[in-house]
Amino acid sequence: VRTSESMNGLRMSWNIWPCSQQDASRIVVPLGCLYTPLKNTEALQLVEYEPVMCKAAGCGAVLNPCCFVDFRLKSWTCPFCLQRNPFPPHYAEHITESNLPAELLPHCSTMEYILPQSVCTPPVFILVLDIALIEEELEQAKDSLQQSLAVMPQNALVGFITFGANCFVHELVSGTMPHSFAFRGTKEYLAKQVSYQLGFGGQGGNPGRQTAIASRRFLMPVAECEFMLNSLLDELSRDSWPSSGFGRRPQRCTGAALSIALGLAEATYPNSSCHVALVVGGPCNVGPGMVVGEELAETIRSHLDLQKDKPNARYSKGAMKYYADLASRAVSNGFSVDLFACSLDQVGLHEMKVLPDKTGGYMVMSDSFSMSVFKDSFRKMFDCDDQGYLNLGFNGKIEVFTSREFKCCGAVGGLSSLGKRSPSVAEQEIGEGGTCHWVVGSMDRNTTIAFYFDVTNQQANTSSDKHAFLQFQTSYLHPSGRKRLRVTTLSHRYADASTDVATGFDQEAAAVIMARYAVFKCENEDPHDVLRWIDRMLIRLVSKFADFRKDEPSSFNLRPELSIFPQFMYHLRRSNFLQTFGTSPDETAYYRTIILRENTMNSLVMIQPALLQYSFDEGPPQPVLLDTCSLKPDVILLMDDFFHVVIWRGEKIQAWYDQGYHEKEDYANFKVLLQAPAADAKQILADRFPAPKFVQTNAGGSQARFVTSKVNPSNSGMGDGQSDGSTVLTDDVSLRVFMEHLIRLAVQS
Repeated sequence: VRTSESMNGLRMSWNIWPCSQQDASRIVVPLGCLYTPLKNTEALQLVEYEPVMCKAAGCGAVLNPCCFVDFRLKSWTCPFCLQRNPFPPHYAEHITESNLPAELLPHCSTMEYILPQSVCTPPVFILVLDIALIEEELEQAKDSLQQSLAVMPQNALVGFITFGANCFVHELVSGTMPHSFAFRGTKEYLAKQVSYQLGFGGQGGNPGRQTAIASRRFLMPVAECEFMLNSLLDELSRDSWPSSGFGRRPQRCTGAALSIALGLAEATYPNSSCHVALVVGGPCNVGPGMVVGEELAETIRSHLDLQKDKPNARYSKGAMKYYADLASRAVSNGFSVDLFACSLDQVGLHEMKVLPDKTGGYMVMSDSFSMSVFKDSFRKMFDCDDQGYLNLGFNGKIEVFTSREFKCCGAVGGLSSLGKRSPSVAEQEIGEGGTCHWVVGSMDRNTTIAFYFDVTNQQANTSSDKHAFLQFQTSYLHPSGRKRLRVTTLSHRYADASTDVATGFDQEAAAVIMARYAVFKCENEDPHDVLRWIDRMLIRLVSKFADFRKDEPSSFNLRPELSIFPQFMYHLRRSNFLQTFGTSPDETAYYRTIILRENTMNSLVMIQPALLQYSFDEGPPQPVLLDTCSLKPDVILLMDDFFHVVIWRGEKIQAWYDQGYHEKEDYANFKVLLQAPAADAKQILADRFPAPKFVQTNAGGSQARFVTSKVNPSNSGMGDGQSDGSTVLTDDVSLRVFMEHLIRLAVQS
């Protein structure tokens, strides 16, 4: 499993596949994989020539190590359509059993082709800044934008748009008085209208070389406009549109600003490497996409308001439709839309989440623009590799090829369907289904997509050498200005009479695949129905693969391959991905968007946080159970749930700290103990995107809730837990009670 992930960036829920459709329906957990297209894989073969493709109509699979090669006839057989293809002359001339091209070497199951004669534009970043902020917040936002300019590649094109009650597109030409073009905030703008108003529409605003030259005032290389843009930001002040009066929200035309940014990109650089980055500090209350009225007395919608369709939720459906239309415009051009929202109240991420979900853009949520969650995340978006290129791929397109015995049901992640039908497309749809081809506006090294499959064989094939073949082709625009194609091909064995499917179960990958499926179902179903669906699935799974005697819970024994899967499902049921109590619609939207795009290990940390213990007795930090019994008075705990990194001190440790023992030379070991978790937390904060919130707390402290809400309440004050550790008062059942109920239901007749 680990080897496949390090070589191909891919993990399967089942590594031995059921032979028939009937067998596949019995394994309960979907047959799926988690694929990270741009993962820095080991020994990646990078070549600069065109790939050799299958010539069969409707196929297009690339030559790979799974192909059968006839060295006498100098031909290869495609494992997907079984078409025999002759090698190109320059291959046929040299190929022998001992002299194979890179594509046929077993360790080159992932290849990356730099396609010749394919040159694309440099990356384009359109920064859209909310200026209806209070002065302190605006200064912090401006400071982050200026810092990002300093680290952007010098050839990257940048545009600048501000908005309050109205929207302004700024010219970036230096040496002249600053100009900006004003747009009313009460209407949506198409590319044609934007280009016409900015003065480069020409005959109907058709994009072309003339348009690109004329639009250069608004989109310029960082090297040429950095000084001008920094000057603009220095002089930028809060929106001067007159306030409507006391007790009213400042006016924001967020929806109109996004349509103008997309219109500018569509008119100038269609189908290119474009990011629209929205930096917003409050809800849209003017024009299209508004989510709340101007009166502060009218609160922004909650989950309960949305469920009961209360008056203050009346804007949501219209706003969601509007942002879905904007997402469709971005998808049709391969753009991505990033949302950076910082506010103590909601800003409308619930309605806007369709933009990053469909385009592969980032979503970052924080309380303030002064916090490291925003500042570090915004800066990291422009991090470069050793060659000085951004760690991003733009306008990606992913196509899947399957052998005839199974088909693809769909994909869940930050992507959109391109509606291409092929023999690889299944009738059942999961996520973005009904297609074998998807578009991802932006990808980084961690962007991971879940693909779901369905075995279509009606009869089991008992041949011991029967394999399933799967290929992913990911084309994308590299920041260097070249188009690349990454091809990953692998095969999996079908189960035979002597092999048990369960021996190939990857419970970590399966937990993430199930979590993504559940989160996707929450978009259209009530979360309580999804919880019941998870419960039914789990009961069926353990009753299928556990050993027990009917109606005897004490005889229950779960196979080691599935031993911790119920634990993952227990924590998933309690998580903010499925539980909406105590969270706002914006928070729920944020959590769900992040888990749909992160890699396997990061997603597991979100489902079941990692807990490390630091103490005098045990030397190096030790992983401990995510349980109340770990909350001991004489230890320090470091909890990582991806969104937060929390250092928790027990009562004794905190008392010693308050008495200043760490400042005394005789207690240097205590000082070292305090520094160890801080150093580890600093490393996590430095490496992660989006940057997590750092919390320092102690037992009984106000922010200890970040830990107590995550741990298993084995000692919940109900008389059902251990005596050591802390007591957490909660109505949630403990993992022990959950497992008792699961076992009882699994073994009953």
